[in-house]
Amino acid sequence: MRKTEHNLSLLRMIFGVGLIISNVVTAKLIYTGINLFGVTVSLPGAALCYAITFLMTDVIGEIWGRDEANKTVIFGFICQVLATALIVLTGFLPAADLNVQEAYDTVLGQNYIFVVGSLIAYFASQSWDVWIFHKIRDRYISRHRDSRCGRWIWNNLSTMTSQIIDTVLFIGVSFGIGFGWLFDKEMHPALFAMMVGQYVLKFLLAIADTPFFYLLTRKSDY
Repeated sequence: MRKTEHNLSLLRMIFGVGLIISNVVTAKLIYTGINLFGVTVSLPGAALCYAITFLMTDVIGEIWGRDEANKTVIFGFICQVLATALIVLTGFLPAADLNVQEAYDTVLGQNYIFVVGSLIAYFASQSWDVWIFHKIRDRYISRHRDSRCGRWIWNNLSTMTSQIIDTVLFIGVSFGIGFGWLFDKEMHPALFAMMVGQYVLKFLLAIADTPFFYLLTRKSDY
């Protein structure tokens, strides 16, 4: 991917879509059928599409640099706040059909709980992702002339570590505090199983996105 404003805008658009949709679908718990600590693991619906955002910031950081990656994180934060405000405003407007309003509240009514957890987890994990990505990258490049062979190192390590922060904060705030699982001893195994299960999935997704990272950055002219 070439270093052009068009491509940067495209990646940011994909980043924004993945981020906003992850907030919309996160209320749906995905049944995995996997038992962990005696509890069947469930995953928030956002687990898949949210992983795209880390790939986008890594590609932007690799080609356009740390400052542009940080700008993308800030733009994403603004997008989340704006999307939440619009969802809340629309929910308060009088409905012509009460059944539609009930469906709206069912699908998007829990959005407030998840957005608080998402904003906290998002800003902490994405900021860490950009920082550690360039920390590892800069150190590697200072010792090796060719960065192509080592790209998988900072791509994977930055994503895998940032996903720990994201998983613990998002599930801890949204489900632990928002749903009260943290204050119910009977729900502690489910809370912990969800954290571990979601992180394992994110870990595998981080490995799976490596070929895409190489594909998108292999022809960059930075």
